[in-house]
Amino acid sequence: MSVRRIPRSTYRLQLTADFTMQDAAAVVPYVRALGADWLYLSPILQATRGSGHGYDVTDHRVVDEERGGPEGLRVLSEAARAAGLGILVDIVPNHVGVAKPVENPWWWDLLRNGRESEHAGAFDVDWAFGEGRVRLPVLGGTIEEAAAAGELRVEGEELRYFEHRFPLAPGSADDGADALTVHSRQHYELMNWRRADAELDYRRFFAVNELAAIRVEDDAVFDASHAEILRWLREGLADGLRVDHPDGLADPGGYLKRLAAVTDGAYVLVEKILEPGEELPAFWAADGTTGYDALAEIDGLLVDPAGEAPLTALDAELRERLGTPTGWQDLIHATKRGIADGILRSEVLRLVRDARPQLPPGADEARVADAMAELLAAFPVYRSYLPAGVEHLAHALAESRRRRPELGAELDLLAPILGDPATDAARRFQQTSGMVMAKGVEDTAFYRVSRLASRTEVGGDPDLFALAPSDFHAAQRRRLAASPDSMTTLSTHDTKRGEDTRARIHAISEIPDEWRAFVEGRMHAHPLGDGPLEHLVWQTIVGCRPREREALHGYVMKASREGGTSTTWTAPDEAFESRLHALVDACFDDPETVAALDAITARLRPAGWSNGLAAKLLQLAGPGVPDVYQGSELWERSLVDPDNRRSVDFAERAGILAALDAGELPELGEDAAAKLLVTSRVLRLRRDRPELFERYRPLPVVGEAAAHAVAVDRGGAIALATRLPIGLADGGGWRGTRVVLPGGRWRDALTGAVHEGGPAALAALLDRYPVALLVRDDDHRDETTEDAA
Repeated sequence: MSVRRIPRSTYRLQLTADFTMQDAAAVVPYVRALGADWLYLSPILQATRGSGHGYDVTDHRVVDEERGGPEGLRVLSEAARAAGLGILVDIVPNHVGVAKPVENPWWWDLLRNGRESEHAGAFDVDWAFGEGRVRLPVLGGTIEEAAAAGELRVEGEELRYFEHRFPLAPGSADDGADALTVHSRQHYELMNWRRADAELDYRRFFAVNELAAIRVEDDAVFDASHAEILRWLREGLADGLRVDHPDGLADPGGYLKRLAAVTDGAYVLVEKILEPGEELPAFWAADGTTGYDALAEIDGLLVDPAGEAPLTALDAELRERLGTPTGWQDLIHATKRGIADGILRSEVLRLVRDARPQLPPGADEARVADAMAELLAAFPVYRSYLPAGVEHLAHALAESRRRRPELGAELDLLAPILGDPATDAARRFQQTSGMVMAKGVEDTAFYRVSRLASRTEVGGDPDLFALAPSDFHAAQRRRLAASPDSMTTLSTHDTKRGEDTRARIHAISEIPDEWRAFVEGRMHAHPLGDGPLEHLVWQTIVGCRPREREALHGYVMKASREGGTSTTWTAPDEAFESRLHALVDACFDDPETVAALDAITARLRPAGWSNGLAAKLLQLAGPGVPDVYQGSELWERSLVDPDNRRSVDFAERAGILAALDAGELPELGEDAAAKLLVTSRVLRLRRDRPELFERYRPLPVVGEAAAHAVAVDRGGAIALATRLPIGLADGGGWRGTRVVLPGGRWRDALTGAVHEGGPAALAALLDRYPVALLVRDDDHRDETTEDAA
């Protein structure tokens, strides 16, 4: 293996057929000039053809051909090495893509040979429940209807249904039998897609039927699925790994321990969402998370706590009109229970089957299933890692008894079973609780609550409106002490809204009364009958302006169907969706709506710019390993996927960076050059002078506007940022407020301005930009010339 390296920062790249590893190699000089230390790549193993994300791996043996193949990886690695950059690669140990079975050799062999397949052990199939067959939910009706309509047919060695292709068991069609009879002889059963919710017999990724979970806890499965990955590390093609969704594994801690052993302790991050107050398990062999915890802290700091009461009242009014729970805990209990009773019902029923050996004879399994679903709805975090986290099970049991006292006997039966790490039910319950949390909270409740849309973000808790500066500083100190090599982020391929969409929405908290007037006017003009969704949509539209009509149409459709109150994916309400899309069109075509949007956007836009720079500075200069999501060095106003994976104009960014390096000092404005200035100067300083970022000490700020400043000495580099900019401006500006700098002379790495130590006026320090990055004037290094060259 290569020598263990720790990145000082990373730059995330989403690889696709349209942006291959060869294309990525061409932007290495730009990434190097920007100041990033490592490239951070989306999955590169062979995925389903046409996949836009790569998380649907179909063959662990090879690098994805569409993304550049083995040659692309070699070219990219050589380019990165020549530029001094490391490489972090996203890997997917939890599941594989099975949308096109013929592309996945393990799945194809399983379907062809059933339990006798050499790959049967790789998949988590309940063979007894499926009566010896894997249930595939692909039909629009019944199998008999498909056969009668000629939609089911035998072609060569395959059974076909429209574009779907499935293998035939050896000899099963030799007698020339009809398609329906041949189907009956297979090791799989094609069934109506609606039956998947309650009758599926293989474990999936969340509720995605096309992603089948694998049993990486099996030594043979681990070895087969990681051989190519280990080659990258062994041959120096990569330096570290980002592990996707470890919570889906049977034993995440054991998996990470083994991964550390076979990689000689390479740098490893985990995609783990922590609830407020939750810590990454100390026994995990991982350097940290992918940074959603840091995102939530930075966002919270930039929200005005004074806006909580009026925006809470508005949100409560809208939800009361719709008849949905107004308390966050009641809301997420309802949405999680809906998931457990709906799209993940098959997982709940399998838990009951797993618990059956420990249940007393005659136990009412319908009531046990009710109790099981209730526990999943009440579970307070994504999952436990028994025996660690048994207190979360105790919480869920107590909460379930409070909400459903009539299930007390069943809960008593389940308590010892689910608390025993040795039982199959306990193991699977831990894998399932995260599925229910993700689908019930992130993908449902986040679209039903609209108090402040920027706080309904992956890893966040919308119940926590704002974060006081003292609490923010305490969180950063904890990160520096406990996980200094953990990643921090502001935008990812999973965020609901890009960092600058959220930055503008934060500012709504400063003008709640003006916002209410705007929203009530728009809801009167374009009523939908779903107030919480309308509020969410208007915040998002204002937050991301200017965005394309097509992007907004895509967002509102996904948001409305995910929320599921007025329309759903499985039963779309065409009349409602027609009104929703008319609302979007009005944002472009209706003069009154355009004028109202222009007015509220003009009020919020400067604050959004200020918040965007503040968030970027605090993230890049703060404790941890900061990641820059592709393109987010300019304003990142993306929406939920797939919008947040759209292509990036690297030539544009390289041109702006060259102008900055030539001495241009841009105004803070829509062209976003100022954000690229902040990004490049912090990244370069962090890469070239890491010793300036080894501590975390808030600096004293005194004066009437002290609450609007964040000032931190990171060990020689001082970050100054503005918070709550509307309140600052409306209150008359800095009004003599000062920050106490350490002694000496300090140079702003952004503007070149020099300031004396001691009490320094913020009006002077932040006269050009709402942020500053100070280094001692005698520490000056002319990195601009080096990077420009």
